[in-house]
Amino acid sequence: MLVGVPKEIKNKEFRVGMTPTSVREVVDAGHKVMVETGCGVGIGMDDTSYRKAGAKVVKTAAEIFAKADMIVKVKEPQASERKMLREGQILFTYLHLAPDPAQTKDLVKSKATCIAYETVTSPTGGLPLLAPMSEVAGRLSIQAGAYYLEKAHGGHGLLLGGVPGVDPAKVVIIGGGMVGRHAAHIALGMGADVWVIDRNVDVLRSLWAQFDRPLNTVYSTKDAIERHCAEADLVVSGVLIPGAAAPKLITRDILKTMKAGSVIVDVAIDQGGSAETSKATTHDNPVYVVDDVIHYCVANMPGGVPKTSTYALNNATLPFILQIANRGWRKALTENKHLMAGLNVHAGHVTYKAVADDLGYKFTAPEEAVRI
Repeated sequence: MLVGVPKEIKNKEFRVGMTPTSVREVVDAGHKVMVETGCGVGIGMDDTSYRKAGAKVVKTAAEIFAKADMIVKVKEPQASERKMLREGQILFTYLHLAPDPAQTKDLVKSKATCIAYETVTSPTGGLPLLAPMSEVAGRLSIQAGAYYLEKAHGGHGLLLGGVPGVDPAKVVIIGGGMVGRHAAHIALGMGADVWVIDRNVDVLRSLWAQFDRPLNTVYSTKDAIERHCAEADLVVSGVLIPGAAAPKLITRDILKTMKAGSVIVDVAIDQGGSAETSKATTHDNPVYVVDDVIHYCVANMPGGVPKTSTYALNNATLPFILQIANRGWRKALTENKHLMAGLNVHAGHVTYKAVADDLGYKFTAPEEAVRI
């Protein structure tokens, strides 16, 4: 199989779909890899590194899209990239389709086989290709929140951990999954007063067992979210319904009760965001203000630390890349139900139910679609 790795073109996206190390593994397995020149610059890898790993370096993404059997990326294909996809081609990347009707429409029209990192599952019920970026984003959310709480950056001038004799900031984390767990780890390490809200008592028990009493846990209700957001200096939302649009848990009415100069970091923005006032931002312009509350809604947060993010992502994606390349997409999906769960669009059909439901498409079961 010919695997293609284009350079990412989303705003301030420095990650890359495959490192030279991953390329070498795929080449050693008997496949060919084609990469776009400069694709690894953001992680400190030049074209020579890729050539030594066995890749062919080409000048344009157009050549990769025209020739490759499988395209491996990080972020969802941008409009110019979607125009180059073709019927029968495999696209393996993050997609986040539910809040993105334009992308979904283009992928359906392309008739390509589109496998989304974020809905591939694991035998333990987790999301192994989403997890590493959730870990990174959770940790970054506290860094970003602490930065924007500073008066010079628009916040109300509070040090996250306080000092002796002065209260620390109250950090409220909505969702105790991978994002929430890693956000809590960093926030507690910085000395903040940390509260995690989740509707799964087993998740709260697990967090309590990991962090002990310094962490406060709260069962999620509308009352709890309203009360704790009103008291919060920093709110981090990491709520996830796999493949579906994020629930709007922070309403406009709640926002009006929050402190002036407080901060919301909406890590759920890839799936549309958890606040009614959330809209995707970029690393160039990461924040905006609504009702005196700072909103940080960067849709590719891990792209800000591309070395860490790329290597963490490749550790997770490489086994699946090899499965698809070695067996072909149809056999790989049929033999691995967890990889099958990643199939979102195939041959003009929407094959992930949450996406179909949210965007009004007819749902075709992936097991049925792969026989088309």
